[in-house]
Amino acid sequence: MDLAIVILAAGMGARMRSKLPQALHSVLGKPLLYYLLDTARSLKPAQTVVVVGHQAEQVKEQLADHGVGQSISFVLQSPQLGTGHALQQTTSLLSGRSGLVLVLPSNLPLLTTQTLEKLLEAQQSSLAPLTVLTTPLTEFLGVDQKKQDDQYHFALVTAKPSTPEYTGLSQANTGVYLFRADWLWNNINEIPADSNNEYCLTKLIDKAVEQGQPVQVVALKDATEIIAVNNRARLAQAEATIRQQINQKWMEAGVTLIDPTNTYIGLDVILGQDTVIYPNTYLYGKTTVGDGSILGPGSFVIDSSLGHRCQVRFSVVEGAILEDDVEIGPYAHLRSKAHLATGVHMGNFGEVKNAYLGPGTKMGHFSYVGDAQVGANVNIGAGTITCNYDGQRKYPTQIGDNAFIGSDTMLVAPVNIGKNAKTGAGSVVTRDVPDDTLAYGVPARLKS
Repeated sequence: MDLAIVILAAGMGARMRSKLPQALHSVLGKPLLYYLLDTARSLKPAQTVVVVGHQAEQVKEQLADHGVGQSISFVLQSPQLGTGHALQQTTSLLSGRSGLVLVLPSNLPLLTTQTLEKLLEAQQSSLAPLTVLTTPLTEFLGVDQKKQDDQYHFALVTAKPSTPEYTGLSQANTGVYLFRADWLWNNINEIPADSNNEYCLTKLIDKAVEQGQPVQVVALKDATEIIAVNNRARLAQAEATIRQQINQKWMEAGVTLIDPTNTYIGLDVILGQDTVIYPNTYLYGKTTVGDGSILGPGSFVIDSSLGHRCQVRFSVVEGAILEDDVEIGPYAHLRSKAHLATGVHMGNFGEVKNAYLGPGTKMGHFSYVGDAQVGANVNIGAGTITCNYDGQRKYPTQIGDNAFIGSDTMLVAPVNIGKNAKTGAGSVVTRDVPDDTLAYGVPARLKS
């Protein structure tokens, strides 16, 4: 039976105390809504619809940036008048086009495919008009509460869990519903408004009860995956849970995490066997790491490729490539399009941006190399700077194989340093230096 999935992401999430839409708050570098869409995709629905409202265009843009915006349809809810009203906005798009409609709130990033598959199995084996996912009330971290009776009906409870009205309650409504589509579209516009002039999906449960129809229930024994992220504390709790799951996966795959509780690995990161990660290390984005590397402590790596047996200590690596056996740090900074070839050593307080350092090149400390092509086995002395920017444009520097750049050399680009060439300490090089030539002084003069 064809399945349509609707994710409700129109609300502003007032309890987040933020200008950012609730659905876009980040968990390990990805918005909350991404996780629901990823789970939904695994069910292979005929159609996925996201109901947007508050800052709708920003939500669409963020999903596109994370590669999921093209596979879904968007429906605008304006004004936002409750969950039932949100689902009403999808009627013209979905009515008559699927047999089942799964409705998900956007703030459940831990919800699993396995749980939703159980929901589908229960609904498909029942004549009930809808199936509700519930969880033990004592563990639930959401909002709407429902009481289940012997006939699988629910009665609305508006009191807080600490009040006497909750005596004897066992199950809580998680806000996850699976509807038989024909019944849903025949009843969606019959939802009455509440005292706040909002239309809530919980009223469809009452509608089924009024019609004398059963409400199917799937009860979770463990409420961990139903952490409803509606404030910053829940956001941190959800991220900690996902991070623990990711770390467990990599440890089982042969990666050593010295302190898993203080190691942060993103969803898209790929790690090689026998890699060791020290505490306070952050690996995010499309980062890959080869076998036998040592990362941290205190390092940040994002959208970068690291080869085998690399070492990154107390350093920042952003959009860079490190080939095999590269060592950087402590306190090194690789910026966008930095490319360090096999065997490069880059010591403390160095920075490389949009530059290639050839195999075996050494850049010990306190240096900046930007917009440069550096050959193999080059020595870059302490304090060397490629002066690549004149206030308006960036200029390139070329350094040939086996060159020796003395300490405190200023290479004023555009400039070419030949193979086996040398610069004296403190030189300011303003013109090309041929192969096998020494440049020294301010401004530098040549000595063959």
